[in-house]
Amino acid sequence: MSITPAMLLIVDDDPLVRKLLTVLLEDQGYRTLTASSGEEALEIVEQQPPDLILLDIMMPGMDGYEVARLLKSDKSLANIPIIMLSALGEHSARISGLEAGAEDFLNKPVESAELWLRVRNLLRLKAFGDYLKSHSLVLEEQLQQRTIDLERFRLAMDASSDAIFLVNRKSMRLIEFNRRASQVMGYTAEELMNKSPAELSDESIEQLELMYDQIIAGSGPSDPTETRIRCKDGSYIPVEVHREAYKAGDEWIIVGIARDISLRKETDQRLLKMAHYDTLTGLPNRNLFFTTLQMGLTQALLSHWQLAVVTVDLDGFNNVNETWGHLMGDQMLTELGLRLAGCLNVSDTLGRMDGDEFALILMIRQGQANPLQTVERIREKLREPFELGTHSTAMTASIGIALYPSDGSDAHALIKHANTAMHRAKKKGRDTYCFYTAQMNEEVSARQAMETALRDAVKQQAFELFYQPKISLADGRVCGLEALLRWPRPGQANVSPAVFVPMLESLGLITLVGEWVITQVCRQIAEWQRSGQQPCQVAVNVAGEQIIEGDLIATMQQALIEHQIDPHWLEIELTEGSLMENTAHTIASLKTLRQMGVKVSIDDFGTGYSSLAYLRRFAIDKLKIDIAFIREVTSNPQDAAIAKTIIELAHSLNLQVIAEGVETPEQLAFLTANGCDQAQGYLFSRPLPIRELEEFLRQRR
Repeated sequence: MSITPAMLLIVDDDPLVRKLLTVLLEDQGYRTLTASSGEEALEIVEQQPPDLILLDIMMPGMDGYEVARLLKSDKSLANIPIIMLSALGEHSARISGLEAGAEDFLNKPVESAELWLRVRNLLRLKAFGDYLKSHSLVLEEQLQQRTIDLERFRLAMDASSDAIFLVNRKSMRLIEFNRRASQVMGYTAEELMNKSPAELSDESIEQLELMYDQIIAGSGPSDPTETRIRCKDGSYIPVEVHREAYKAGDEWIIVGIARDISLRKETDQRLLKMAHYDTLTGLPNRNLFFTTLQMGLTQALLSHWQLAVVTVDLDGFNNVNETWGHLMGDQMLTELGLRLAGCLNVSDTLGRMDGDEFALILMIRQGQANPLQTVERIREKLREPFELGTHSTAMTASIGIALYPSDGSDAHALIKHANTAMHRAKKKGRDTYCFYTAQMNEEVSARQAMETALRDAVKQQAFELFYQPKISLADGRVCGLEALLRWPRPGQANVSPAVFVPMLESLGLITLVGEWVITQVCRQIAEWQRSGQQPCQVAVNVAGEQIIEGDLIATMQQALIEHQIDPHWLEIELTEGSLMENTAHTIASLKTLRQMGVKVSIDDFGTGYSSLAYLRRFAIDKLKIDIAFIREVTSNPQDAAIAKTIIELAHSLNLQVIAEGVETPEQLAFLTANGCDQAQGYLFSRPLPIRELEEFLRQRR
């Protein structure tokens, strides 16, 4: 066998893919040629036939299927193995590739270990097939010249370490086999002679007849194919089978040479697993993780992506081993691996580096979110108790994050910097994370501090409600109020709702706070009634999570009953976006609220994505024109047209219209002239705490 490295031809119209595959294959010692089209590939093959072809399916001009069919139709080139490459995941694409003559199929982006393994195996099969073909040509010549008698032929077959079968195509029966065939399959010679080839394989008699006819016609597989043969005890043995057809008088004889590859497959799998995978968790070990990271960096460089390396180290894991023993510790590490794997996206990688330290590779494509979402999922998963036999214990982790390219451009640097950030997080305390970049650490520290303070505020109900009056444009009277959430942080400046409300949503706390707001509003309305004051209708902003995940109707009913107020004093405001989430459930919930007597309005109308068909189905009473259209309604004709359209649309559906953010007399005049029903904004009043609101209402009355 030649010691010259194999020559591989890479055919792909994408220069980045050609470059990546060239780097990966030449790193393994192979020589490479590249072609950017099917036509160029055929020219190269004619001049310098390669040992293997990596062939993209989707190319302009001649696609991969046509190239494969042309190559396989040429007997001098048909023995070159082809691996089809495609970004398509459909089963039909794989079938079409195999029908065109490809020996194997890989999805893009290609995983390096799988690429190397499949290339190596196909090259090995080709070398074996070349050997068998030359051996078969000798047999064919001997049969055709009739210079060898049956006994000598049997001796030659029996000397082989492979199982050899001769099948008569016409009768589809075995006519000869060697001693090795009987030994491998566990049959006596008499038992085996009475078997048909279909009884000894996975294929049916019809499939075998079709295959034999293709071999006779010269269109069958020229290289060994992997299959299984069935033994007497019902077990199966994986084999590589090379088949050739020979003419013997008027009959066609199919000679099959089957090589047992059980040991090779077991050895390959065992060596692959030992070299690349952690024995406890089954995850990639440090070596495979490092190799995968190098591949990921190459892909990130070519695709102009970001990449994050995240290291996760359990806090106080040694206490588990010391208290309950290493068996329980191993059980926890196995469970941790499963939890971490459940937090990843499809393109991410998880590995076990050492002990209780795990590492992740997060591919960040253009437009995708930063790695914090994955980190938060990991933190939430770790907060769930670990069940270790009869013991239950919670566990936290210190997490370090390094980003490519800002924190390093090679695998060693990124892993080192992620570990540096992880150790910095461990010094800060339990259950925290750090970025290697100083500026990002400052931002993360500020966010973590705000998250902690916000969680405490939810527990202590340390919020306050301000109220902004709504004015009827028909008579200038106060016709309602909007309750607005405020968060006074002791010793610090107040945080804008635009900052802390989205944070409440991301922390999963918005439903709890929303229930508190509804209860406080009902309590305030009841207090006005007890003091003899005329209450106002109060609008409460409701998040989509309160409808989908919470029990908004039950919360409303409980608050109304507890404080003994009429439902018509209460109004809820929802954004268009929240209306369109889980619409069937939302429609049913709004109908129930309307039947109770609670009013419903759509906030920020015109900025969302609800269709008129859905708008007609929702049980609503009012539309609120978003401030973005009111701000320039007197100077921007487009905003003026939108505002007019919303007013006309609402009135045609028997809905009232509220304009928010009214700040000038000119805006008020425009809205009044165009029939808007209500308005709110700084022209009338800013949002007020309860005492200032009551003084405002007394003056207005």
